[in-house]
Amino acid sequence: MSQKKLVAPFISENISLSSRVVMAPMNRRRAIKGIPSPSMITYYQQRAGAGLLISDNIAVSSNGGAYMNTPGIYTKNQKDAWKKVVEGVHTKGGKIFAQLVQSGRVGHPAIQNNEPLIAPSAIPVNETIRIPDNSYQSMTIPDAISTEEIPVWVKVFKEEAINAMEAGFDGVEIHAAHGFLIDQFINPLSNTRTDEYGGSIENRTRFLFEVMQEVIAAIGKHKVGIRLSPFREIYDLKTYPEELATHEYILDELQKLDILYVHFSNAVADGKPSIPLSFLENARQRFKNIIIIAGGFSVETAEEILQTGLVDLVAFGKLYISNPDLAERIKNDLPLADWDEETFYHGGDKGYIDYPKISFQGCIEC
Repeated sequence: MSQKKLVAPFISENISLSSRVVMAPMNRRRAIKGIPSPSMITYYQQRAGAGLLISDNIAVSSNGGAYMNTPGIYTKNQKDAWKKVVEGVHTKGGKIFAQLVQSGRVGHPAIQNNEPLIAPSAIPVNETIRIPDNSYQSMTIPDAISTEEIPVWVKVFKEEAINAMEAGFDGVEIHAAHGFLIDQFINPLSNTRTDEYGGSIENRTRFLFEVMQEVIAAIGKHKVGIRLSPFREIYDLKTYPEELATHEYILDELQKLDILYVHFSNAVADGKPSIPLSFLENARQRFKNIIIIAGGFSVETAEEILQTGLVDLVAFGKLYISNPDLAERIKNDLPLADWDEETFYHGGDKGYIDYPKISFQGCIEC
C-alpha cells in the first residue's frame, strides 16, 4: 500500500479532508435546461472518495453558462436538484464545493436563453461555439456592463453563493479564471474601460474583490475559495506585461481577506506548464492558506509538487472522469483506466457514469 503524501489526510484549522486528492471542476454538460440531471447524483456520488469534490461550472444567471447543458443554481428547481447531488456525496462521506461562474462574453444568445452576452467591454471572442441546432456560430459582441449595473452582478454572485449553501454545499469556489467574466475584468485585453473598473491593477481587480467581499459577508470567509489561471492564454486572452504584478496584487489582497483557498489552473502546452515553479514559490510567500493546483498532473508529478511544499492539494480532471475511485486507486497502487474524449462534453450516461470502480483485489466492480 502506498504511503504517498497525496493520499494522506489533510487537516487544517478550517477544513479536514480524507486526502489531498481533489476532483477538479469540469463542465461535463449533462444538465437538462440548467437543472442537474439524476445521473449527476450518481456521477458525483461515485467520486465522493476524493478529499474534495469541486462541482461543474455552475452558472449564476441564465446568460452565464457559456456552453449548452451547463447547470445553474439561480432557480428553485436547480437548487433543489443540487441538494440531491450534495446529499448523495455526503452520504458517502464526501465534501463538495460549488464552483460559481458568469461566463461573460464566452457563449452565444442561442445558448444563453436568447439573452445578450455581457462583458467589461464590448469586445467579442473571435471563436465559434456549438449552439442547440448543433451548428457552430461565432460568439456575438457582448454588451458592456455599465458602471451602474456592476453592483447588480456582484449581488448575483452573493445570492447564488447563498443558494449553494442552502443546497448543502460545503463551500463555494468563485471562478475568476479561463477567460470568463471576472477574468475578463482582470485582463486589459478584454477590459478597456475608463471608469473605476478599468486601467490600473486596482481598478481591473475591483469587480473581483467586490464579489469576494460580498460572498464572504454572506457565507463566511472559510467557506470561500477562488480559481485563478495566471499566464493562461484562452479565448483571445494573451499574457500581458502587468500579469505577474496583477496576480501578486490579487494574492496579497486575498490573503487579507483570509479565504480558505486559492486554486490555480495550470495549462500544459508542449510539455511546458503555464504556471512556473517560480510563480508558485512567490504565491506561497504571499498567500498562507490552502493552495490547490490543477492541470495535467499524473499521480507521480502530483506527488512531486506536493513534496515541494508549494501546494497543499492537487486537483485531477481527466483522471477523475475515467477513474471514479481515483483516490482509492492511488492509495492502493492500482492501475488507472483511460478516458474517452468523445464523451467528455456531451452525451448521456455513456462515458459519464459507466466507468467501473476497481476493488483492492483488482477485480472490476461497476
